[in-house]
Amino acid sequence: MEVATHMKCSNIWESIIGQTKVAQSKGSDPMTWSIEISSELRSLGISLPCVELGKHLVSHICWQNNVPIAWKFLEQALSLKIVPPFLVLALLSFRVIPHRHSCPAAFRLYMELLKRHAFSLKECTNLPNYHKTMNSIDKVLDLSQIFGLQENEASAQLVLFVFSTVWRLVDAALDDEGLLQLTENEPKWPVRPQDMEIDNVYEEKRKEYSEILQNVNTIMAVELIGQFLQNKVTSKILYLARQNMCTHWESLIQRMQLLLEHSSALRNSKCISPEILLKLISDTHKIKVHPVVQATPLVNSAGLCIGTSQSALWLPLDMLLEDAMDGSQVNATSAIEIITGLVKSLQAIHITSWHAIFLGLWMAALRLVQRERDPIEGPVPRLDTRLSMLLSITTLVVADLVEEEESVAVDEFEYCLEIKHRISGKRRMDLIFSLQNLHEYQSLLTPPQSVISAANQAASKAMMFISGITVGTAYFDSISTMDMPIDCSGTLHHLIVESCIARNLLDSSAYLWPGYVNGHINQLPHNVPTEVPGWSSFLKGASLTPVMINALVSTPASSFAEIEKVFEIACKGSNDERIAGATILCGASLIRGWNIQEHTVYFITRLLSPPVPADYSENESHLISYAPMLNVLLVGIAPVDCVQIFSLHGLVPELAGSLMTICEVFGSCVPNISWTLTTGEEISAHAVFSNAFALLLKLWKFNHPPVEYGVGDVPPVGSQLTPEYLLLVRNSHLISSGNSLKDPNRRRLARVACSSSSKPIFVDSFPKLKVWYRQHLACIASPLTGLVNGTPVHHTVDALLNMMFRKINRGNQSVANVTSGSSNSSRLGSEEGYLRPKLPAWDILEAVPFVADAALTACAHGRLSPRELCTGLKDLADYLPATLATIVSYFSAEVTRGVWKSVFMNGTDWPSPAANLSSVEEQIKKILAATGVDVPSLAAGVSSPAALPLPLAAFVSLTITYKLDKASQRFLDLAGPALETLAAGCPWPCMPIVASLWTQKAKRWSDFLVFSASRTVFLHSNDAVVQLLRSCFSATLGLNTSCCISSNGGIGALLGHGFGSHFNGGISPVAPGILYLRVYRSIRDVMFLREEIVSLLMQTVEDIVCLKPKKSKYGHASFAAALTEVKVAASLGASVVFLTGGLGLVQSLFKETLPSWFMSIHRSEKEGNRGGILPMLRGYALAYLAALCGAFIWGIDSSLSAASKRRPKILGCHMEFLASALDGKISVGCDPATWHAYVSGFLSLMVRCTPTWILELNVELLTRLCKGLRQWNENELALALLGVGGHGTMGSAAEMIIETEF
Repeated sequence: MEVATHMKCSNIWESIIGQTKVAQSKGSDPMTWSIEISSELRSLGISLPCVELGKHLVSHICWQNNVPIAWKFLEQALSLKIVPPFLVLALLSFRVIPHRHSCPAAFRLYMELLKRHAFSLKECTNLPNYHKTMNSIDKVLDLSQIFGLQENEASAQLVLFVFSTVWRLVDAALDDEGLLQLTENEPKWPVRPQDMEIDNVYEEKRKEYSEILQNVNTIMAVELIGQFLQNKVTSKILYLARQNMCTHWESLIQRMQLLLEHSSALRNSKCISPEILLKLISDTHKIKVHPVVQATPLVNSAGLCIGTSQSALWLPLDMLLEDAMDGSQVNATSAIEIITGLVKSLQAIHITSWHAIFLGLWMAALRLVQRERDPIEGPVPRLDTRLSMLLSITTLVVADLVEEEESVAVDEFEYCLEIKHRISGKRRMDLIFSLQNLHEYQSLLTPPQSVISAANQAASKAMMFISGITVGTAYFDSISTMDMPIDCSGTLHHLIVESCIARNLLDSSAYLWPGYVNGHINQLPHNVPTEVPGWSSFLKGASLTPVMINALVSTPASSFAEIEKVFEIACKGSNDERIAGATILCGASLIRGWNIQEHTVYFITRLLSPPVPADYSENESHLISYAPMLNVLLVGIAPVDCVQIFSLHGLVPELAGSLMTICEVFGSCVPNISWTLTTGEEISAHAVFSNAFALLLKLWKFNHPPVEYGVGDVPPVGSQLTPEYLLLVRNSHLISSGNSLKDPNRRRLARVACSSSSKPIFVDSFPKLKVWYRQHLACIASPLTGLVNGTPVHHTVDALLNMMFRKINRGNQSVANVTSGSSNSSRLGSEEGYLRPKLPAWDILEAVPFVADAALTACAHGRLSPRELCTGLKDLADYLPATLATIVSYFSAEVTRGVWKSVFMNGTDWPSPAANLSSVEEQIKKILAATGVDVPSLAAGVSSPAALPLPLAAFVSLTITYKLDKASQRFLDLAGPALETLAAGCPWPCMPIVASLWTQKAKRWSDFLVFSASRTVFLHSNDAVVQLLRSCFSATLGLNTSCCISSNGGIGALLGHGFGSHFNGGISPVAPGILYLRVYRSIRDVMFLREEIVSLLMQTVEDIVCLKPKKSKYGHASFAAALTEVKVAASLGASVVFLTGGLGLVQSLFKETLPSWFMSIHRSEKEGNRGGILPMLRGYALAYLAALCGAFIWGIDSSLSAASKRRPKILGCHMEFLASALDGKISVGCDPATWHAYVSGFLSLMVRCTPTWILELNVELLTRLCKGLRQWNENELALALLGVGGHGTMGSAAEMIIETEF
């Protein structure tokens, strides 16, 4: 049957071709022939246009019947749509282009047909058999395989057809002019002329005429290329190809560049010129830009950020940098990674240049330094951390961004997002321009007192370079800028430039920038020592004498070679040399060695995990022999600034892994051996363990419940700083090291992870630590239980109690047994057994909760006086300082349970805060003056002295017994945040009482303590938090004229310019932004902030429109000014959401808060007076808020972060809500103008700024969104949305282009 059908069809086409030959020989009229053929096809039941007839007619002409009458027949068939025009054009391109030299007339006729029919897309796509036609074209030209397109949609194939047609014309023109061999890739289709013998072909035998015709054809081909790029419909079809087949488009553009540069046909054309063609291939056919996605220039006020200029839009950078200075918690994620992601997001959302974003980043970091030039004293990061952020972290962020562009090949996907087209080859130059522009902001560049010398030295170095004087680093080791013959005063600008030069972002030509140095010098100062102990002499081989060691400790290394040599000595040297190397690494090179700081922290981390020696055969861990060096390292990096520097560089997970190993080993040792350091200090295994354990506990909020900060269905924020999580992050760096990483920062972290251990490690790898950690969690979760008589733990408890209270005798009898709910046989002992027990640290820590419980119970029952209790606890902490952590854990848990009575701080039994409590109250009121928050009175009646819960009273009394010296500081740094958290969680006014007590102890910490007390006002009332946020919005937008800080608005009003009693002669109001950044981590339930942020943003938009004067009431200038302020408000809101709740809060915002808000009805009395501007601005504000929140958390590209993996699901849910509302399935209650502005604004931001997000959405969902947009006449936005949707929506986009013809 099939054979018979095939024979029948074959006979039909033989018959029709036969009729054509007869008509051709008779010279019949083409119209008559066309009518006869179409009538016969219809009589046979064959629908028109006929695909098979088109194939046979082209085969008939090529090449046995290449005569004018045959071409006329074909043209008539095309005009009457007897054959599909696109198919015929495809067949002719395949047959004619390779023979265009031997058959120039045929090529000319092909191009004429192309000119007549290729641009009638709407007419051709509405013909019957359209899908069959496109499938046939695909098979003829093999388009799907060549372009790697899996879609079988006809309109998608049409895009490929138009694209391939232009490509073949370009290749033909290049080949005609001898340029095709200059291309990188071979042609995708046959292009080069093929020889063929054609007899009796009219005028083509005339060689001279043929060459003329070939030249004319080349010009016509070039003009046709221009016509495809100029035509309103085909140009947009080609732009679809550009968006979705980026690698292929890049190849085509490279070919067109050859035409632009070398084509004589292009220059000889009267219809198109190289300039026009260049403009056509550069035209992006962007959608009409919505106001919410207008590009944001960086204006001159960016340096000070006073007022709500567009420069204030960079406030997320300032808030993120300032937030990183909070020493209460370290971060497992590198600040470099976080800042880089934020920079990319802001650059994309604001559609600004890299020059602008680099300048904004530098000035945000400079403001960070200037904000606390003289920071308050206390257990918090100080100026060193801020300088590291400016001169190390920020420089590494910029270096990584530049390297990302220059070292990583941009693949098809990234180019598809137009990243390369927009910024290729410019980041390094934009960086240079931004650094040159920094010179204009002198007020930001004044160096703090502690770095003036380093800044002057950097300026001197530049001056000597431009003066042609060559000196080594040894010269700078021995000279002061006071010795220079002219002024060499340096600024932070010089230090920034030196930091960039050290990382190969700049070269020494930067010294020649106008105004960089003040002049020249002709000769060096005289009487300068030729050689002094320092880095230069050390690098030349000088030995590590005490003088040399002191010099290297006090002066930062200036090069990688210098610090690497120290590391090698610490690895391979003698014991004394190891100690010296460790001491040097933890000195100035760590704190102020900004140019090599990433290498210093890397080397220190490696030294904390020394390899097992090849000849080591002892049973005990090899770490025991490294105890002196390890102790030096542990003590050296214990200060808050050092811990924060490790955190900024992302080394907390690696540091935690090394510390766990050290704790496991030394905590299992009986302290019967000791080591003597070069300083004469004697240390034991207990000392090494305590130093490592205290440092380890600083790396997570060990005294907080693990359920804290739970947000939605996302893992609690608190859990992200557990030992398990830190090791998980550390192990992820190992996994990453096996891949070819594009991210320079991840490569650095992978190298560090591999250097310590090439295998993953888990908490189970540390059985002793695991036991303690489980006990710690159990202690927090429930009352203490489990002490059994006669067990080793019970004996240890008795031994510790005897040691702590050995001096307590009452009538020569032992203190009676004290029974608590948990320790039912522990005895507060006698003089017997007063010798300190020789027990491993882990055994002691296991017993400490029971010891603390027994002691506290005894005090509650009057068996121990408060003084005896605190003295005993201090003796325990002195015996094993690490016990302080377990004491903290126990007291924190007991306070939260609320089972202990309060004790009066009367000055007799317990210390009294009365001496300065009223002063603390007044200072708190001054600090909070800018927020409008009421401070509860601290005044206590005569009959009611201040009281604290017993565990808190005991804890604060214990901490007061510590001296404020270097030895105690690292343990106070551990206890201090815990004490603050503990007091803040108790009823008001516990924290002010604690602050008053500690202020009496440490007057120089007064500002810090009072500030900490002021923060607790917000922890007891969500209303106070909301009021604080309202103050943040008002201060930023300059809406509060009564504000104590600034009425101009901007970043200066939000974050202020410093705090402390040394400013303005006393305590001053603290900027609301600083207060919030120091408060939010202690807010246990942040979920309520979802609605509050949206509500505050809407209120702020209303205030902007109704309260702030504009240039004109309803004019364009008024709207533009208002929109800029709305963007600033949305940036602030997004920053608060991002920093406070992270992924969980953003997820809840998209899935719950925004849909709920849009479905609700909102009314404002002020809306009627402002027409449609207020509802519209509300919609734009929410669109901007949503886009920024998503960009900050998810990123703008296809990174492999955990947050970005959640993006498709969360965003898909939100897009489903939008589509359902546009479909009419969900009723929207808000103002229609607000809804319209939000949908169009948010989708416009996605199209323009985050196209990767759209690629992750369902095709059907995108189609529904576009349908809704078209109902609003948002045709261009609908088209743009489909255009960036990938191959799946390319066909729908093409259909829309053809249908609307716009």
